[in-house]
Amino acid sequence: MTILTNFLRSLLLTVIFCFVAPMLLVGFFLLMLSLISFIPPLQNLSEEISYEVLHFLAVFGSGISSFRGLCVISLTCSFVGGLFDTYAYYRCHILRINP
Repeated sequence: MTILTNFLRSLLLTVIFCFVAPMLLVGFFLLMLSLISFIPPLQNLSEEISYEVLHFLAVFGSGISSFRGLCVISLTCSFVGGLFDTYAYYRCHILRINP
């Protein structure tokens, strides 16, 4: 029972962190672009880059909203992270049994 509990706890933490990481990364990038836009020579460049990033995210959100695209990317990352954690836990368990 302890093995199952440890696995589920590890899987839950991995899925949560893998979901939050892309959101924080994109949010930090957009925050930096908005701070760079206060520098007059770089204002147009930062606005164009942020527009393109939001347009890129909207593509993954079926063209509806950037936030929906960010959620799709985050869900995909959490799924892949969960698969990787499951594989790593399985390999670790197999390697302990068969020395």
